[in-house]
Amino acid sequence: MKIGNYQIGPNYKPFIIAEMSGNHNHSLERALKIIETAAKCGADALKLQTYTADTITINQRGGLFDIKDDTSLWKNRNLYELYQEAHTPWEWHEAMFKCAADNKIICFSTPFDNTAVDFLESLGTPAHKIASFENNHFPLLKKVAKTGKPVIMSTGASTLANLDEAVAVLRENGCKDLVLLKCTSNYPASPENSNVRTIPHMRDLFQCEIGLSDHTMGIGVPCAAVTLGATVIEKHFCLSRAEGGVDSAFSLEPEELKSLVIETERAWQSLGQVQYGVQESEKKSLLFKRSIYVVKDIKAGELFTEENIRVIRPGDGMAPKYYESLLGKVASMPFKAGTSLNL
Repeated sequence: MKIGNYQIGPNYKPFIIAEMSGNHNHSLERALKIIETAAKCGADALKLQTYTADTITINQRGGLFDIKDDTSLWKNRNLYELYQEAHTPWEWHEAMFKCAADNKIICFSTPFDNTAVDFLESLGTPAHKIASFENNHFPLLKKVAKTGKPVIMSTGASTLANLDEAVAVLRENGCKDLVLLKCTSNYPASPENSNVRTIPHMRDLFQCEIGLSDHTMGIGVPCAAVTLGATVIEKHFCLSRAEGGVDSAFSLEPEELKSLVIETERAWQSLGQVQYGVQESEKKSLLFKRSIYVVKDIKAGELFTEENIRVIRPGDGMAPKYYESLLGKVASMPFKAGTSLNL
């Protein structure tokens, strides 16, 4: 499948998405800088989120409208106020899409309601993303699928039955190009909860491209995912964690994003194919293997002993497997010390 000019699949390097989320801290200047920096770091795409507080929730306090989880980065925050802080103003989108085009990086977004889908379509978005917490929002899935654009959907906090239903809704409504992202909906997530061995299993089940939406720190988990067949990697990105931002605590900084791009490509390159035997690139190294060498002058008629032949480098003599059978045999001709033994 393709997104923009990028081919996505096992035969192509991983497609790297830098997720801005709310790390712009309500500064358009910072948002544009994030896009420019992501492009310089080698990311293939920059992803936004398109919503307002009113399209996700209502301005209500108490109960589940307030975050009480002691382990949450956003403990004691009210949902409406959090989304007000984190949202990307819609009036910025056109400038951000243009900035991405100018910097030769794909820009697309996660819509959270039908109006956001229509808005992103008006900007010519090349794809749509479905967030983990929205993959049960079937009216939204139908709307996105009917655009005919590629869909990338995260799978966090979902049972297999949930995913099966969501994928069916997308496909029944026209989605032909689909990527499912293995995702753990903790912020930050731990490597132990990442379970990237699910990736090949998910590919077999759903017969589509599989990637990883990763909320762990560092780049180890994405590299592991690539070795198991992930073709898309999504990581949150900021200019500096020290400068704060709603998602900055689990976002990559520029040098880390550069490393992600480089190391996931190396991981992909390393997969190769099932291979035994001596590769063309290794042939010169055969000389550094061991072989049987004469280490002390031997006269014709003398015996081969541990004192006059040894298994050493370089490797242009007889194979070491013959060494023990040679010991005690009679030399039929003289041999000079420092020469390989070839009988």
